[in-house]
Amino acid sequence: MAPVGAAATWVLSNHDVIRHVTRYGGGERGLSRARAATLTMLALPGSAYVYQGEELGLEQVDVAREDWQDPASLRTGDPGRDGCRIPIPWAGDAAPYGFGPGEGQPWIPQPDGWGSLTVDAQWGRPGSTLEFYREALRARRTHALDAGDDVRITDSTRDTLTVVRGPLTVVLNCGDTPVPLPDGEVLVASGPVDDDKLPADTAVWLRTD
Repeated sequence: MAPVGAAATWVLSNHDVIRHVTRYGGGERGLSRARAATLTMLALPGSAYVYQGEELGLEQVDVAREDWQDPASLRTGDPGRDGCRIPIPWAGDAAPYGFGPGEGQPWIPQPDGWGSLTVDAQWGRPGSTLEFYREALRARRTHALDAGDDVRITDSTRDTLTVVRGPLTVVLNCGDTPVPLPDGEVLVASGPVDDDKLPADTAVWLRTD
Protein backbone atom coordinates (compact mmCIF):
# COMPACT_ATOMS: atom_id res chain seq x y z
CA MET A 1 0.00 0.00 0.00
CA ALA A 2 2.95 2.35 0.59
CA PRO A 3 3.51 3.39 -3.06
CA VAL A 4 0.03 4.94 -3.23
CA GLY A 5 -0.18 6.11 0.38
CA ALA A 6 -3.20 3.95 1.12
CA ALA A 7 -4.16 2.15 4.31
CA ALA A 8 -4.68 -1.60 4.34
CA THR A 9 -8.21 -3.00 4.57
CA TRP A 10 -8.77 -6.17 6.62
CA VAL A 11 -11.77 -8.50 6.56
CA LEU A 12 -12.28 -12.16 7.52
CA SER A 13 -15.87 -12.69 6.36
CA ASN A 14 -18.24 -10.98 3.95
CA HIS A 15 -21.44 -11.68 2.02
CA ASP A 16 -19.58 -13.53 -0.76
CA VAL A 17 -17.53 -16.11 1.19
CA ILE A 18 -18.08 -18.94 3.65
CA ARG A 19 -18.12 -17.59 7.20
CA HIS A 20 -14.70 -17.87 8.79
CA VAL A 21 -15.88 -19.90 11.82
CA THR A 22 -16.83 -22.62 9.35
CA ARG A 23 -13.69 -22.16 7.23
CA TYR A 24 -11.55 -22.66 10.33
CA GLY A 25 -13.13 -26.02 11.15
CA GLY A 26 -16.52 -25.21 12.65
CA GLY A 27 -17.76 -25.99 16.12
CA GLU A 28 -15.90 -24.89 19.23
CA ARG A 29 -12.48 -25.12 17.61
CA GLY A 30 -13.56 -23.17 14.57
CA LEU A 31 -15.00 -20.48 16.85
CA SER A 32 -11.80 -20.32 18.93
CA ARG A 33 -9.71 -19.96 15.79
CA ALA A 34 -12.08 -17.32 14.40
CA ARG A 35 -11.89 -15.26 17.57
CA ALA A 36 -8.10 -15.51 17.59
CA ALA A 37 -7.89 -14.42 13.95
CA THR A 38 -10.24 -11.51 14.65
CA LEU A 39 -8.16 -10.26 17.56
CA THR A 40 -4.98 -10.48 15.49
CA MET A 41 -6.62 -8.62 12.59
CA LEU A 42 -7.89 -5.83 14.85
CA ALA A 43 -4.34 -5.11 16.03
CA LEU A 44 -3.12 -4.28 12.54
CA PRO A 45 -2.98 -0.73 11.14
CA GLY A 46 -5.63 0.22 8.61
CA SER A 47 -9.38 -0.34 8.38
CA ALA A 48 -11.03 -3.44 9.86
CA TYR A 49 -14.48 -4.65 8.83
CA VAL A 50 -16.86 -6.89 10.77
CA TYR A 51 -19.47 -8.75 8.72
CA GLN A 52 -22.97 -9.01 10.14
CA GLY A 53 -23.34 -12.01 12.43
CA GLU A 54 -19.66 -12.79 12.95
CA GLU A 55 -19.84 -10.92 16.26
CA LEU A 56 -22.35 -13.60 17.31
CA GLY A 57 -20.15 -16.51 16.21
CA LEU A 58 -22.50 -17.55 13.41
CA GLU A 59 -21.43 -20.39 11.14
CA GLN A 60 -22.27 -21.02 7.52
CA VAL A 61 -25.80 -22.43 7.12
CA ASP A 62 -26.70 -25.27 4.76
CA VAL A 63 -29.68 -23.74 2.96
CA ALA A 64 -32.15 -26.16 1.40
CA ARG A 65 -32.30 -25.93 -2.39
CA GLU A 66 -35.93 -24.86 -2.41
CA ASP A 67 -34.96 -21.80 -0.33
CA TRP A 68 -32.07 -20.61 -2.49
CA GLN A 69 -32.09 -16.90 -3.31
CA ASP A 70 -28.59 -16.37 -4.74
CA PRO A 71 -28.88 -15.70 -8.49
CA ALA A 72 -25.61 -17.56 -9.09
CA SER A 73 -27.03 -20.70 -7.44
CA LEU A 74 -30.26 -20.48 -9.39
CA ARG A 75 -28.27 -20.12 -12.60
CA THR A 76 -25.69 -22.87 -12.02
CA GLY A 77 -27.44 -25.30 -9.70
CA ASP A 78 -24.52 -25.18 -7.25
CA PRO A 79 -24.79 -24.00 -3.62
CA GLY A 80 -23.90 -20.34 -3.47
CA ARG A 81 -23.73 -17.48 -1.02
CA ASP A 82 -27.04 -17.84 0.80
CA GLY A 83 -25.43 -19.68 3.70
CA CYS A 84 -23.65 -16.55 4.91
CA ARG A 85 -26.58 -14.23 4.22
CA ILE A 86 -29.12 -15.59 6.71
CA PRO A 87 -30.80 -12.75 8.66
CA ILE A 88 -29.11 -12.51 12.05
CA PRO A 89 -30.87 -13.56 15.28
CA TRP A 90 -31.72 -10.80 17.76
CA ALA A 91 -33.84 -12.46 20.44
CA GLY A 92 -36.08 -15.41 21.24
CA ASP A 93 -35.88 -19.15 20.71
CA ALA A 94 -37.42 -19.56 17.27
CA ALA A 95 -37.45 -17.93 13.84
CA PRO A 96 -37.43 -15.08 13.03
CA TYR A 97 -35.51 -14.54 16.31
CA GLY A 98 -36.67 -10.95 16.58
CA PHE A 99 -35.59 -10.05 13.03
CA GLY A 100 -38.20 -7.56 11.88
CA PRO A 101 -41.82 -7.23 12.97
CA GLY A 102 -43.16 -10.36 11.25
CA GLU A 103 -43.58 -13.95 12.36
CA GLY A 104 -42.18 -17.18 10.95
CA GLN A 105 -39.19 -17.59 8.69
CA PRO A 106 -37.59 -14.68 6.82
CA TRP A 107 -36.73 -14.84 3.11
CA ILE A 108 -33.82 -17.21 3.77
CA PRO A 109 -34.84 -19.54 6.62
CA GLN A 110 -32.95 -19.38 9.90
CA PRO A 111 -31.89 -22.71 11.42
CA ASP A 112 -33.17 -24.19 14.66
CA GLY A 113 -30.86 -23.86 17.63
CA TRP A 114 -29.93 -20.20 17.22
CA GLY A 115 -31.58 -19.20 20.50
CA SER A 116 -28.28 -19.26 22.38
CA LEU A 117 -26.59 -17.16 19.68
CA THR A 118 -28.98 -14.21 19.66
CA VAL A 119 -27.87 -10.72 20.59
CA ASP A 120 -30.18 -10.86 23.59
CA ALA A 121 -28.74 -14.17 24.82
CA GLN A 122 -25.13 -13.05 24.49
CA TRP A 123 -25.41 -9.42 25.63
CA GLY A 124 -23.64 -8.99 28.97
CA ARG A 125 -22.75 -12.70 29.24
CA PRO A 126 -19.06 -13.06 30.14
CA GLY A 127 -17.16 -15.14 27.61
CA SER A 128 -19.77 -14.84 24.87
CA THR A 129 -18.57 -14.05 21.37
CA LEU A 130 -20.56 -10.81 21.31
CA GLU A 131 -18.91 -9.61 24.53
CA PHE A 132 -15.52 -10.65 23.17
CA TYR A 133 -16.07 -8.48 20.07
CA ARG A 134 -17.19 -5.55 22.20
CA GLU A 135 -14.10 -5.90 24.38
CA ALA A 136 -11.79 -6.29 21.38
CA LEU A 137 -13.22 -3.20 19.67
CA ARG A 138 -12.82 -1.17 22.87
CA ALA A 139 -9.22 -2.36 23.10
CA ARG A 140 -8.65 -1.37 19.47
CA ARG A 141 -9.86 2.16 20.13
CA THR A 142 -7.84 2.40 23.34
CA HIS A 143 -4.58 0.69 22.42
CA ALA A 144 -4.23 -0.12 18.71
CA LEU A 145 -5.40 2.92 16.79
CA ASP A 146 -2.67 5.13 18.27
CA ALA A 147 0.07 2.50 18.29
CA GLY A 148 1.58 3.70 15.00
CA ASP A 149 1.98 1.97 11.67
CA ASP A 150 5.38 0.38 12.29
CA VAL A 151 4.59 -3.34 12.47
CA ARG A 152 7.33 -5.90 13.04
CA ILE A 153 7.07 -9.68 13.01
CA THR A 154 9.51 -10.65 15.73
CA ASP A 155 8.75 -14.35 15.87
CA SER A 156 7.09 -16.51 13.26
CA THR A 157 7.13 -20.29 13.42
CA ARG A 158 4.87 -22.96 12.06
CA ASP A 159 2.53 -22.59 15.02
CA THR A 160 3.12 -19.14 16.50
CA LEU A 161 3.03 -15.57 15.23
CA THR A 162 4.30 -12.63 17.29
CA VAL A 163 3.75 -9.11 15.99
CA VAL A 164 4.96 -5.90 17.65
CA ARG A 165 3.28 -2.58 16.96
CA GLY A 166 4.71 0.13 19.17
CA PRO A 167 3.93 -0.76 22.80
CA LEU A 168 1.52 -3.48 21.66
CA THR A 169 2.64 -7.10 21.28
CA VAL A 170 0.26 -9.59 19.68
CA VAL A 171 0.82 -13.32 20.03
CA LEU A 172 -1.24 -15.84 18.05
CA ASN A 173 -0.97 -19.55 18.85
CA CYS A 174 -2.07 -21.58 15.82
CA GLY A 175 -0.73 -24.84 17.20
CA ASP A 176 -2.14 -27.67 19.26
CA THR A 177 -0.30 -27.03 22.54
CA PRO A 178 0.15 -24.02 24.85
CA VAL A 179 3.17 -21.77 24.27
CA PRO A 180 5.04 -19.47 26.69
CA LEU A 181 3.80 -15.89 26.86
CA PRO A 182 6.23 -12.98 26.67
CA ASP A 183 6.39 -10.60 29.61
CA GLY A 184 3.76 -7.88 29.58
CA GLU A 185 0.33 -6.83 30.79
CA VAL A 186 -2.53 -8.75 29.18
CA LEU A 187 -4.90 -6.22 27.61
CA VAL A 188 -7.35 -8.53 25.86
CA ALA A 189 -7.41 -12.18 24.82
CA SER A 190 -9.59 -14.21 22.48
CA GLY A 191 -10.07 -16.89 25.15
CA PRO A 192 -8.94 -17.85 28.65
CA VAL A 193 -5.21 -17.36 29.20
CA ASP A 194 -3.10 -18.93 31.96
CA ASP A 195 -0.52 -16.88 33.85
CA ASP A 196 2.39 -17.70 31.57
CA LYS A 197 0.96 -19.91 28.81
CA LEU A 198 -1.08 -19.08 25.71
CA PRO A 199 -3.48 -21.93 24.88
CA ALA A 200 -3.89 -23.37 21.39
CA ASP A 201 -6.11 -21.45 18.94
CA THR A 202 -5.87 -18.29 21.04
CA ALA A 203 -4.51 -14.76 20.54
CA VAL A 204 -3.55 -12.15 23.11
CA TRP A 205 -2.59 -8.48 23.22
CA LEU A 206 0.17 -7.50 25.64
CA ARG A 207 1.41 -4.09 26.69
CA THR A 208 5.19 -4.31 26.88
CA ASP A 209 7.94 -1.90 27.87
